[in-house]
Amino acid sequence: MKHLLLAVFALSGAMACFGQDTTGTEKVDTIRVGGMIIIKKKGTDEDGKKSEHIEVNKNHHKKNPNISTNWWIVDLGFVNYNDNTNYADAQASGFVASNVGKEQLDLKTSKSVNVNIWFFMQKLNLVKHVMNLKYGMGLELNNYHFDEDRVRFYKNPTKIVLDPALENVKKNKLAADYITVPMLLNFNFTPKQNKGGFGISAGVSAGYLYSSRWKYKFSDQKTKLHDDFDLKDWKLSYIGELNLGPVKLYGSYAMSTMWEKGLDQTPYSVGIRLSNW
Repeated sequence: MKHLLLAVFALSGAMACFGQDTTGTEKVDTIRVGGMIIIKKKGTDEDGKKSEHIEVNKNHHKKNPNISTNWWIVDLGFVNYNDNTNYADAQASGFVASNVGKEQLDLKTSKSVNVNIWFFMQKLNLVKHVMNLKYGMGLELNNYHFDEDRVRFYKNPTKIVLDPALENVKKNKLAADYITVPMLLNFNFTPKQNKGGFGISAGVSAGYLYSSRWKYKFSDQKTKLHDDFDLKDWKLSYIGELNLGPVKLYGSYAMSTMWEKGLDQTPYSVGIRLSNW
């Protein structure tokens, strides 16, 4: 009995959602379900016979929110640096050994990778959803793989040398990871498209170095040395995005060297962004 009463109340509530509009010989009942409108029309046709038909209208035109959020964005790209080091001075200071120069610190382009994991990105409408402010927070993970197998790092104090014992290692890299806050001015050329639009963004980011390590690996041996190696605590960068429909590209170029002393190497990265907008 209880279930029957609930069913009756539910049916009565649903019927109460219908609005009636009678014009001439045609009676119209309507019900709205979310963004969908169901219209039931009763009337008579040209021959005087009773007729009934139902129309379903879907509301596809939703107003763009002034603030939208995109969660868990991933960047996959390559990292390198522009090396303007005066190696005579670097050698004289003891930061690098006498046989370490620009050529010895060249990177393996195909293996030096940048992976960014953004916890969130938000877009704030400024002018008609064409001009927007974008900001967020995430992690920048950079792996600098050296072309020279024998590069070795020492700490306290930092010194970079060539070690013959590292000849023919499978992996030799310096990793530098930052927690980063980006801020960009975005121009969206297709504001009516929620996904896959066209646009461009430019701005700056501030990253704090929370982890750094030097790592080398033989086939049966892996060694890590954790230290800041006189890397700067903060990395300020110029950043940009390019949206080409489903393809989204990103780029970053630091404002200065990533080292506190010794080396003048300015990092940059480019790659593809996996994002909804």
